[in-house]
Amino acid sequence: MKIKSVRAWAEKLPLTKTYVIAYKTISDTEIVFLEVVLENGLTGLGAANPFADVVGETPEVTLANLQSGYLDNWIGKDIRNFNHLISLAGEHFPKLPGTLAAIDIALHDLFCQYIGIPIVDFYGRKIQALPTSVTLGIKDTAAMLEEAKEYYKLGFKILKIKTGLDVDQDIERAITLTDHFKGNMVIRVDANQGYSVAQLQHFIRSTNGYGVELIEQPMKVGLETELALLSSDERKILVADESLLNAGSALQLSHPPAPYGVFNIKLMKSGGITGAKEIAVIAKNAGIQLFWGCNDESIVSIAAALHAAYSCTNTKYLDLDGSFDLSKDLVEGGFILKDGCMITNGLPGLGVKRG
Repeated sequence: MKIKSVRAWAEKLPLTKTYVIAYKTISDTEIVFLEVVLENGLTGLGAANPFADVVGETPEVTLANLQSGYLDNWIGKDIRNFNHLISLAGEHFPKLPGTLAAIDIALHDLFCQYIGIPIVDFYGRKIQALPTSVTLGIKDTAAMLEEAKEYYKLGFKILKIKTGLDVDQDIERAITLTDHFKGNMVIRVDANQGYSVAQLQHFIRSTNGYGVELIEQPMKVGLETELALLSSDERKILVADESLLNAGSALQLSHPPAPYGVFNIKLMKSGGITGAKEIAVIAKNAGIQLFWGCNDESIVSIAAALHAAYSCTNTKYLDLDGSFDLSKDLVEGGFILKDGCMITNGLPGLGVKRG
């Protein structure tokens, strides 16, 4: 079955609430969408929202690439050759993971709709369901606790709190949340490169015994060798995020002594499902667990990450809350959320439909 048309456009979507991380304040998000249509009318969707601070690509660059005329070459191409189209796009748009993510996701969605199965079943499902964390931005302890209570009422059992501006306040917040929920909420921390190695050691040792499950990207990219000052047990709870972009960085970070015990895979860093699966294989061979994260994203790319995550045996953690705070989305479906757990809906492709 041949491709009939291709269209890309951008949507600026306000968030339901502004939040703060260690290096910026975020109140809205721009998402680039890609639509690929077959001659029989089946439509595949891709979406991208790369962070320039992390990968050097903005949504504006993504849109320009997708509208450059390159994708017109797809017209008349057989969707059964979707993997080859993804490979060619990678050669044409090197080091542009947002562009590649939109392409990769749209073609996966369309091909799996064409053959009538969910993407996760195309690769082989390994996991049925996992709980996702929900993220709290940097704010005072009382406000953070009140927001956490609301998420708990909604059925979520894992909180990820943004930190990295003041380590002593971060310690206070982590301990306060743990004490309040008394083991009923798991606490994860994302420092967004905000700590020095001494501050990281201070945080770990001060919160020891309070059940902090993970610490995501505690130090600046390039300082990984300093993490050798930590014990192997301390490094096991560290998650590589900004340090981990693609298969090349995954290989570097997997050499013993590995600075991180967990890899945060984001499709906006890896360039879509194909690149994510490459990282997953490297991590598996190195005994590193997978944590699937996101930016503020449409259900389109969140669902794609969920399908990829559930096809990997070393997936242990989800942080796929990126669509929850959008004031609107262009699609619905993609997954079922039940008591904080994410479940694919069993429909072909991504399982999404236009709202």
